[in-house]
Amino acid sequence: MEENMTPPAAPEPQKKPSKAKFHRRRLIAVLLILLFVWWFNNYTLKTTRVKLSSPKISNSFRIAVISDLHASDIGISNKTISRRIDKYSPDVVFILGDMYTTGSPASLKKKAVDLAEDIHGAGYPVYFVPGEHDYAPVYLSSLRKAGIKVMDYKSEDITVKGNKVTIYGIDNAYYSDTFDLRKEYQPDKTRYNILLAHIPNYEKFAAFGADLTLCADTHGCMMQLPFGLGPFYDTEAKVWFPQFRKSASKVYDKGVFPYSGGNMFITSGLGASPFPIRFNNRPEVAIIDISPEK
Repeated sequence: MEENMTPPAAPEPQKKPSKAKFHRRRLIAVLLILLFVWWFNNYTLKTTRVKLSSPKISNSFRIAVISDLHASDIGISNKTISRRIDKYSPDVVFILGDMYTTGSPASLKKKAVDLAEDIHGAGYPVYFVPGEHDYAPVYLSSLRKAGIKVMDYKSEDITVKGNKVTIYGIDNAYYSDTFDLRKEYQPDKTRYNILLAHIPNYEKFAAFGADLTLCADTHGCMMQLPFGLGPFYDTEAKVWFPQFRKSASKVYDKGVFPYSGGNMFITSGLGASPFPIRFNNRPEVAIIDISPEK
């Protein structure tokens, strides 16, 4: 009996993927990475922690600061923001304006009111100053009805953890050369004074001399260079890469800026307005701890 000695057929060589298919896959991978980076920078929430001290403070207390939501149908939800604030249990919450954009439909204005109402409903005192977008009387009335303290050129003395604190609020959308807040308020130097203002004005606020000035509006100049090298573009001075220019004035983009007797803090806000182009500057809830001076 003869055996069939015919060798099996050799397997066909596998075809290598074409260069075009390889480049297409690489392009898709790069686009997915870029999409993730864009989403992460514009629509994920970070917590910015700040520690300050003062000889006027006998017991440490905590504040939360939010601003510039520019409410939209996409982005970070009210629930996410409220939960982040609740995680840190602040003693007072400050909202610094532009929580919706001029021309927004009623639904988005309501979203801005709902957020403030949710925070207040969780048991936190909430103080608000309007920006250049969200100053409509109907909107401010809705906030007041929800229990929010609207500080449009108002002041209020409060006690926080046994500390005597005075809160001042202004609603300026611009400042003249003769602007002088000392004509409006005469702070009691024995109290810890907090000034709320949507739009920063370092020199004028330093002259006023509140222990802490809280501002917003800048959105952190939207795009920040890595390694603390400042913004790509200073929207106030209209200068590219201002930190590299010897002639550029100090950039008040975000963070803490000391002055004699106090500090100005600028939050980079929550929204991505006018376009979602944040980079290295994610939306934030700022948590500021104020302690006795050692």
